[in-house]
Amino acid sequence: MRRDNPFAALTVLSLGLFMTLLDVTIVNVAIPQLLDSLNASVDQALWVINAYVLVLGVFLITAGRLGDIYGPRNVFLVGTALFTLASIACGLSDSPATLIAARAIQGFGAALLTPQPLAIVLPLFPPEKRGSAFAINGVVAGLAAVAGPTLGGLIVTQWDWRGIFFVNVPFGILSIALTLWIVPDLRPGRRHRLDISGVVVASIALTAITFALIEGQRYDWDWRIWALLVGGALLLAAFVWMQRRKQDGEPLVPFALFRDRNYSVILAVAAAVHVGMAGLFLPFTIYLQSVLGLSALQAGLVYVPFSLMSMFASPVSGRLTDRIGGKYILMTGLTLFAVGMLLLVAIAGVDTSRWTFVPGMILGGLGTACIFVPMITIAMGRVPPHLAGAGSGLLNTTRQLGGAVGGALVGAVLQNRLAVSLRDEAAARASELPAQARPGFVHGFDAAAGGGLEVGAGQTGAKPPAGLPEEVAHRVAIVAREVFDFAFVSAMKWSLVVPAAIMLAAALTCFALRQPPRREVEPAPQPEAVTA
Repeated sequence: MRRDNPFAALTVLSLGLFMTLLDVTIVNVAIPQLLDSLNASVDQALWVINAYVLVLGVFLITAGRLGDIYGPRNVFLVGTALFTLASIACGLSDSPATLIAARAIQGFGAALLTPQPLAIVLPLFPPEKRGSAFAINGVVAGLAAVAGPTLGGLIVTQWDWRGIFFVNVPFGILSIALTLWIVPDLRPGRRHRLDISGVVVASIALTAITFALIEGQRYDWDWRIWALLVGGALLLAAFVWMQRRKQDGEPLVPFALFRDRNYSVILAVAAAVHVGMAGLFLPFTIYLQSVLGLSALQAGLVYVPFSLMSMFASPVSGRLTDRIGGKYILMTGLTLFAVGMLLLVAIAGVDTSRWTFVPGMILGGLGTACIFVPMITIAMGRVPPHLAGAGSGLLNTTRQLGGAVGGALVGAVLQNRLAVSLRDEAAARASELPAQARPGFVHGFDAAAGGGLEVGAGQTGAKPPAGLPEEVAHRVAIVAREVFDFAFVSAMKWSLVVPAAIMLAAALTCFALRQPPRREVEPAPQPEAVTA
């Protein structure tokens, strides 16, 4: 069964993917209750998310190489076990510090397991079948996206935030048991060594860059953030120079990967895709809860058409990729996703019904189904099995850094445009108030725009001036709510247009991809199977 049923092996490996994706979406839903339970600050709550992202992004390249050395199945098992144990530690945490530390360990486990499925899949499927194989990942990602907000909302509402971490435990145990039973232990027919100096330099460089991108907006992009970015870039340049000198030995990043133009182009496209994804989910989720007043569960349900379309269309996308190649399917997917975002921009308002977002979500989900399957198929289609771990690790690192850049970019655009819109709306609507309330009203929004913006559910961006009569204060609160709602909608639209434009630019970049005739496709050489 282990060797005769590759789809069963891929399905088992996808359980690990499901677990990591489910954890991301569930944690976002639980942040408000987590703040109250642990008496955490907003910064600490953000680091509950960012500690995971930072460690995951930094160690993916190293994890991919470890799979090449010790076997991808073995590293996948270690990563899954570590992720599961860290999930238990997260659920038992009694302070923000211990939770952040457990999340960092969880991120390291996710980094170990994430690159390995691609490295295992390449030898199990011939090139003409890989599109259909990778489509299973699309179905699993869709399931996680649907289940995350819904399951997380139910757990947080009916039980406690700790349950969102304990829910990983049965998935982790099942994944380990089925991996040992079904997934073959395939390894290249040569031994590898780990480039320790490359690991150290790359890890420091990526830590500096990822930290700066995540925290840049909070530190107002001051000299410390730019010093980290410049220092990280210089270390990356040093890393490339070191890797160039080691190409005849055992480099962490084999430059042979870049001999395939398709792989190099897909790295740029993958970064753009994750900028676009961050651009959709970050501001739009805030809008659903802060402006439309939806609960966390209701906001999660708005994304269900997106997730369902992605889940059901991914197998079709995989079969089409096998049949006609992935270039034009990928271009179509990027375009559909951008059009879906622009449709949301056109529809969104301060009193829009959530049902009107369904067409845009359907287009976005269909675009997603046509993006990830051909993107992975094109990137990994000609990677030799002995470089599969390194290739997968680099691809996933690029995607994570793209997500970090996207979050920083969209956050900066959102904050900037919201500050401007708050001032403009407050000045325009001040005439609706009694004369004695107008100066303090406008000044309140100026102070809010200049001193940090609260955009949680129920926030208005500024507090009414003190000392006003009750009737006047009530009127000020109503107008303040209107100012915030209209200002946030305006700012959100700008923050959606920017990543939509990046997605369209990525679609144009796909013209550089080569789509070879089917007759040029040759089966990948089979690696040596090593029995446990």
